[in-house]
Amino acid sequence: MSSIWGNKLKVSIFGESHGEAIGVVIDNLIPGIEIDTDYINRQMARRSPGKSQLSTSRTESDSFKILSGNFNNITTGAPLCAVIYNEDKKSKDYSNLRDTMRPGHSDYPAFIKYKGFNDYRGGGHFSGRITAPLLFAGALAMSILEKYKGIYIASHISSIYNVEDDKILLADCDDESLNYLKDMEFPVLSEKKGEHMRAEILKAKGNKDSVGGTVETVITGISAGYGEPFFDSVESRLSHMIFSIPAVKGIEFGAGFDITKMYGSSSNDTYLLRDEKISAKTNNNGGILGGITNGMPIVFRTAIKPTASISQAQETVNIVSMKNTTLQVEGRHDPCIVPRALPVIEGAAALVLLDLIMERDGVTLNNEK
Repeated sequence: MSSIWGNKLKVSIFGESHGEAIGVVIDNLIPGIEIDTDYINRQMARRSPGKSQLSTSRTESDSFKILSGNFNNITTGAPLCAVIYNEDKKSKDYSNLRDTMRPGHSDYPAFIKYKGFNDYRGGGHFSGRITAPLLFAGALAMSILEKYKGIYIASHISSIYNVEDDKILLADCDDESLNYLKDMEFPVLSEKKGEHMRAEILKAKGNKDSVGGTVETVITGISAGYGEPFFDSVESRLSHMIFSIPAVKGIEFGAGFDITKMYGSSSNDTYLLRDEKISAKTNNNGGILGGITNGMPIVFRTAIKPTASISQAQETVNIVSMKNTTLQVEGRHDPCIVPRALPVIEGAAALVLLDLIMERDGVTLNNEK
């Protein structure tokens, strides 16, 4: 099993949901960068569980400890390793999952691939719990992008079940214009629609069920010229990383699949000069053309499926007795993981951007806003 990602920037995540700890190792960070622990803690708090009725009751502080690559709160250039200790484990809740496979979860394919030796408690290494160290790395990347490059990443919950938030104007997002969303517990553009979304989540929870949704992410301040055509396109790199987040089932850029309903005369983003810089009137292509950034905001939406572990009885198979059976999952699970996945998506996108920048420019310590 390998959990290593990146080209210039290397990120390796480790641990299991009910193990002693989870963590991350980041290689090739430039020396001399200040580690903004307050910023990272704020991003980690957005993902951490146990804070409301909308999430699992598992209580984890997600406090991290940096073991290496840091001296006097400045990166040294050595591999940076951070760990997050698991504080609230109830492994007995998963004893019946050793032989009985959860529908919609990784249990069966993981059992086959790892010959039954994988840690099944809470999903083991397949668990959404492992997104905590991924977000640590992503939050560090976000703080670097904001401070040294003037690049901002913000997201809102664009839908829960069949309730949709207001739309973002794809071409009119300027730097920091959506950054206020990071301070919202339930980031939406319309508070009224946000209340309807919360109601759908609580309804599913009351029915021992779950719901999914979508997250729309906007990246501003990224200049033209990053990325490669074909295999290393910006869309390819972002998709690769975003699909590494558990429960993600789709991604679309700009106008997305709706672009197929347009004529070319409408879908083309016509150029114009704005403040003596080349810009575009529209942004149907989501800030990427030919796999390369064109200077417009990068906009993409991520589809997240309903949480697989639900308390309703479901049909499945016992792999020891090889008989059909039913399973009612015990333990503590999110009725909807969309709100907690949102900051992880932002962090994952930040890692991709930082890797792209390091490939073309390296990373400098002077402000380049």
